Amino acid sequence: MSITNRRVARAAIASMALLAAGMAHAADKLRFANGGFGLWAVEGPRLGQQGGIFAKYGLEVEAYGTAGAGETIQAVVSGSADMSVGVGATGVLGAYAKGAPIRVFGSNFVGAGDLFFYVKADSPIKSLKDADASRTMGYSTAGSSSNLTVLAVIDELGLKAKAFATGDQPATLTQVLSGQVDIGFATPPFALKEVDEGKIRVVGNGNDAPSLRAQSVRLDIVGLKLLNERPDVFARFVRAYRETLDWMYTDPEAVRLWAASINVPVELAKRAAYEFQPRSARDPDNIVGLDALMASATRQKFLARPLTPAQIADMVVKPKQ
Repeated sequence: MSITNRRVARAAIASMALLAAGMAHAADKLRFANGGFGLWAVEGPRLGQQGGIFAKYGLEVEAYGTAGAGETIQAVVSGSADMSVGVGATGVLGAYAKGAPIRVFGSNFVGAGDLFFYVKADSPIKSLKDADASRTMGYSTAGSSSNLTVLAVIDELGLKAKAFATGDQPATLTQVLSGQVDIGFATPPFALKEVDEGKIRVVGNGNDAPSLRAQSVRLDIVGLKLLNERPDVFARFVRAYRETLDWMYTDPEAVRLWAASINVPVELAKRAAYEFQPRSARDPDNIVGLDALMASATRQKFLARPLTPAQIADMVVKPKQ
């Protein structure tokens, strides 16, 4: 064999080795439980998979929907899901305090301005201040970000309305339109179409509760099993996820993919993504307002007492680089 042919052969073997390595990494699969399926702030894993970013890091992500924070946390606890993003902070804190094998690896969203409250178009309620003791306000499930937000709004605005678990956003809208619940909640783009059509009216949003404006109301969590058994996979995911977030806010293709996946017009998707859930509210490495979150969780009986500094240090993890 000539020198040239030997070089070609070595190059071919090297290429095959690289391909094999890539195929091996592609076999590293992660399952995501998603309590807000279709919502921009929690779509990073699904969009990153569609956009090819996770493949660059040798990962394959499978995301499936749940009915809210409680079911999401339970999926990670049981091991049927490896991770989740955008889980209500009070539920996460409460679960960790009770010994659940989960850890926090980032802040998903700061503030509650992406969640708005609405009523039927013909409702006598004109603002949240009209939510007296005869009224009900919906939230998804106990420990969810909508639960945290509703309870904070009721408390800080001095409302007398009763908080009522209504399930996911489509179920909540049905209950509001049928008169079973007075005030519903939504995160865009959900329900914006009904607002534009005049079927419902917006009467407030989560940032009407001042304390929530500087809190990481939703957190990203990972199961202890994944951390212990596949730390390299976790580290690669975190790097890919950070890259995905940057891509979501800089490349119009991300919004187009999202709009197509949830079957809404691109312009409506852009409005929901950039106006209601700006990049400035999504710094995964900066969990803010933890003391206030623990105080809220304690008042709402998710925590018996605030976590100690040692517990916080154990709960919040960062991957080894």
